[in-house]
Amino acid sequence: MTEAMHLVLIVEDDAGLQNVLRILFEANGYRVVAAGTARDGEDDARRYNPDVVIVDLGLPDRDGIEVIKGNRTWSPMPIVVLSARTAETQRLKAFDNGADDYVVKPFSSPELLARVRAVARRQARGLLP
Repeated sequence: MTEAMHLVLIVEDDAGLQNVLRILFEANGYRVVAAGTARDGEDDARRYNPDVVIVDLGLPDRDGIEVIKGNRTWSPMPIVVLSARTAETQRLKAFDNGADDYVVKPFSSPELLARVRAVARRQARGLLP
């Protein structure tokens, strides 16, 4: 599967960052769907069945951990957390609830793209559940 075929769901409440991420991924050949709340992110995940979900933990209606847990009840889709939370306990909680990777804000665009490629590649090879 080429990157151009990959659909990325971005669940991020900061409209400016959401736009930056959209531009970054579209410029690199991805299709993008974006949501600003946990609820919209969960609905969009079911509606579009994205290849990768990027989720912020600090969402206005619920913690992003709830988005991860909700998605894990029905899908193995790769989930990359993109969060300003740097505490090890937060990272461990995200991983323990089903996140496949964790990137701390501020982030490097090339590294984020590489991490998304990596989880999508592992999913395509059946290496992720």
